[in-house]
Order: sequence, then structure tokens, then C-alpha cells
Amino acid sequence: MRKHGTLAIGAIAALAIPFATHAQSLKVVEVNAPAVNCVFRPDCILPVSDTTGNLSLPFAPPGTVWLQSRTFTGAAPAPGAGTIGYMYRLSMTQASGTGCVLGFNLNFGPHTQLPYLNNMLADIYVITTGGLGTIGLRSAERFGDVIAFTLKSPLCADGAPHVSKTTFFFGLAATAAPMHVNATAYGIGEFFGVDARVPTHSVAADPPGGL
Repeated sequence: MRKHGTLAIGAIAALAIPFATHAQSLKVVEVNAPAVNCVFRPDCILPVSDTTGNLSLPFAPPGTVWLQSRTFTGAAPAPGAGTIGYMYRLSMTQASGTGCVLGFNLNFGPHTQLPYLNNMLADIYVITTGGLGTIGLRSAERFGDVIAFTLKSPLCADGAPHVSKTTFFFGLAATAAPMHVNATAYGIGEFFGVDARVPTHSVAADPPGGL
């Protein structure tokens, strides 16, 4: 469902979260790949499963804007043993046109802190070196089961398709196996549904008429 207006980024994110509770700021750290892989597996090699969900944005051709969900399992004796890693990346590498995405909201459910950087516990990591991407996270806030991810700078379709038009991979961990949910990406006054994978947890039905 699309809505219009010119609102502050934080206000836009909150609008997409029904009955938003008090925000809890999550600790985000910037890391290197493949070093961060060693948090999950002792051989530092991650066998991954990928899915993508397309965003139907009015300013870009169909199928050129998408959210990648990546999952993998932790193994002993790594710190992340017994957990499942969840990573995400928003891409416009194949898009052309005008318009931007500022962030997205994800009904993730409970997550687990792990020592992603310098043996210190953190909630979320962003792979800023050693992987794809050019845009990181400004912040991540939890509203109950929902996590609101705000990008450090807008991800825009402006200009011709280019490999740089993608966020970095960012991730977190949980103990539950994956399921699919409908996440919400947003621009200035616009909201767009997109498929994502998250840990299995109870998700309330959308209110009548949608979000």
C-alpha cells in the first residue's frame, strides 16, 4: 500500500509498524568478511541458502529492485554454534529511473547477541569490507518483534544500472529455523511490501485493510 507525504525518516519507519512500542536501540558493528564467518563456523566457511523478494517500485522496472535473504547454520566450537545466521541485502544494481529506498522494517522476532567484533557482544553486523555493497546502516531499532533498519544513505535507482547500487550485507542471529514474512521497505511517504526470511515465531495478522 502506498502513502504520500514528506516525513522524517524515523517517523516514516514508525508509521509502517502497527501499534509500535517503545524503541530499543540495537548495537550495530561494522565487520570484515570472511573474518565474521568464523563467529558461526570454526572453518570460517558458510554453506548458505539464498532467496530474493522483489519490490514493486513505481520508479524502477519490475524485477530490478529486490531484497536478498541469506541463511546458514552455526557449528561448534564457534561462538555461534546452535544458532542460525540471517543476512540481508537490498539491491538496485539492475535498476534505472528515479526514486530511493531509505530503509525497511522486518518482523524478525527474538534474536541472539554474538561477539561479531573484538570479542564484544553486538546485535547486528554490517560487512563493510570483503563483500558486496556500498551503503551501510545508520541505525537499527527494535519495536517488539519488529526491527526497523535505517540505511546510512538512500539507496536510489537514479541513473543507469550499476554494481554499486546495493547495500552491504547486514546480519544477525537467532535460534529458530527460517520462515517467510512480508517485510516493509519505505521511501519518502511510500511503503512497499517484500518477501523476507526470518526466524520462525508467532506473527500477528495484518489489520483489516492492510498496513
